[in-house]
Amino acid sequence: MTHAAEKLNIITSFSILADITKAIGGDAIDVTSLVEPDADVHHFEPRPQDIKNLLEADLVIVNSLGFEPWLDRVKPTTKKTPLWVVASDGVTPLPFDHHDHANHNASEGEAVDPHAWQNVKNARLYAKNMVTALINSDPTHRALYLENLARYDRELERLDQEIRNAIEAIPSSKRKIVTSHDAFGYFEKAYGLKMFAPLGVGREAQPSAKDMAQVIRQIYNDAIPAIFLETAIDTRLAEQLASETEVKIGGTLYADTLSQKNCPAGTYITMMETNIKTLTNALDP
Repeated sequence: MTHAAEKLNIITSFSILADITKAIGGDAIDVTSLVEPDADVHHFEPRPQDIKNLLEADLVIVNSLGFEPWLDRVKPTTKKTPLWVVASDGVTPLPFDHHDHANHNASEGEAVDPHAWQNVKNARLYAKNMVTALINSDPTHRALYLENLARYDRELERLDQEIRNAIEAIPSSKRKIVTSHDAFGYFEKAYGLKMFAPLGVGREAQPSAKDMAQVIRQIYNDAIPAIFLETAIDTRLAEQLASETEVKIGGTLYADTLSQKNCPAGTYITMMETNIKTLTNALDP
């Protein structure tokens, strides 16, 4: 717990969590993201300085759901024990291969898709988990945190409806795309846009020739109108698919990292708005 005049020192695992946390904590907190904006989250490895920073933090906020595989290696090394907050607590996780599990959620011990924030309703849950942690660590700013949460939750509610309206406006025959890796399962389930990818949730390996052939068949069979690139991911795979199928590149989507602050996806809300604008411009021009 901090003294009244001090700010909570908070570290988050990646930029989206940092932004949501800052929206709730405002000027009462200092937030640092281990993985910076525009960086590749999936291949991050904590450096000695990162471990030192974790030792000095009041709160460490992580996504969990398997998104930070380095966590188990880091936590036992901390002599001081900051409060570790799991932002995704309460999320109903999707199974790793959600396309083969249309009507069931992940069971205990099953690999799951960690990209829960792609459903804005889950981001609202993230924010509520964060405000609980902030109040527990710094009760003197309880009123501020609750006021910020109420405001931010209204913004997220508006965002959620904005996305639903935008997808519903796209002709149903065009509500299907290909992306580089399988990071949009929660978006797909929540908003009804079919999304296929040659790379899995974590992008641990390159797709096999069989995987590529399956995606190409999917593109032809479903008359998929566009293929999308992703930030912080090598574009060659998507460009290869576009070249082989003669399907247009619809633009670039943000999956698990924000852009720099002065760019179109500098916050979680503008990231989601940028994605929906990119999708609708390509699918319903």
